Amino acid sequence: MRKRKTVISVAVIALLGVATLVIVLLRGQNHTFPQDFQIEAAARPGGVEKIFMADKENNSVTLSRVSDSLWMVDGQFEANQSLVDLLLRTLADIRIRSAVNKASAENVTKQMAAKSIKVEVYYKDYRINWFGGKVRMFRHTKCEVLYVGHDTQDMMATYMYREGDRAPYIVHIPGFRGCISPRFFIDPYLWRSHSIVNLPVQKIARVELEIPSMPSESFAVAREGDGFTFSLLNPPARVDGFDTARVAQLLSSFVNLNFDEYARVVPKAELDTTFSRAPRTILRITSTDGDMRELKTFLKYSNPDDILAMPDTTMYQVFDLDRLYAVVDNKDTVLIQYFIFDNILQPASFFMGREKTLLAR
Repeated sequence: MRKRKTVISVAVIALLGVATLVIVLLRGQNHTFPQDFQIEAAARPGGVEKIFMADKENNSVTLSRVSDSLWMVDGQFEANQSLVDLLLRTLADIRIRSAVNKASAENVTKQMAAKSIKVEVYYKDYRINWFGGKVRMFRHTKCEVLYVGHDTQDMMATYMYREGDRAPYIVHIPGFRGCISPRFFIDPYLWRSHSIVNLPVQKIARVELEIPSMPSESFAVAREGDGFTFSLLNPPARVDGFDTARVAQLLSSFVNLNFDEYARVVPKAELDTTFSRAPRTILRITSTDGDMRELKTFLKYSNPDDILAMPDTTMYQVFDLDRLYAVVDNKDTVLIQYFIFDNILQPASFFMGREKTLLAR
């Protein structure tokens, strides 16, 4: 009796396996219109593992998941999480608005062959996925390939081709007024995070500001138990009567502190002058985990040609009054805003009760 039940169980499993294989094979053929153009895995936490994009000029970028809150650009740089989230929502929400009519199909296909962005989306899937995901077996990596083309004339949809389909479709996001092609871009710099630090006060171990031109104004704020101490760096001296409100404001500035943009091309005139001198300030932020981020700041000229034209390039009027350069961890040269950093890049005397200075400038 027991053997009979075993044989029946094996037979049932075999039949179900065959049925599943047939379904998988059928799904591998041409997609149906219009139910499944979107990539459902993009809506699941941890669903998509990697996204590779490339254009016709051999430019490419790879976004890869490390965790739900951390993606990397080309395996080297932290990604801008908000942009990655937007791309994932786009992949999950796109729907076919209509098929391309026969009269324009050939022209659309030619345009996409000449200029489009290839998007490879890698995600984990199951060959057996029954009862709303309650029964899952045979996990494997699946790749969905899309080609993002140009936008429609009404700028409310985008031409897109899915590998395996017979022709491109016009796709959109229901309820969204606009085209989606700008969300698929190749430039790795645009995908990179602009974050300098994102530390709540309880995660800060030490903040140090070194001012090479004013050594006596260099200082450090260090954690001591549940509070912080304030010390001068040159000569080393602990200060007891510091302004606790200003120091508290300083420490609270390191939650979601970002730079403005990458300075990809620094004019040679500034490389020969500004960057040949000592930094204006050197800011170091150390977390309780021991991680340290260093930021060296340099003045930026409003017009680099002024360096060559003006006899005195230290005149206040020639400097950019909105932004300055910063070098992060001796790697990336970026631009930061005075509006964001004015309360951070202040001398020790400011935190001892004196008025704010134009040190940053």
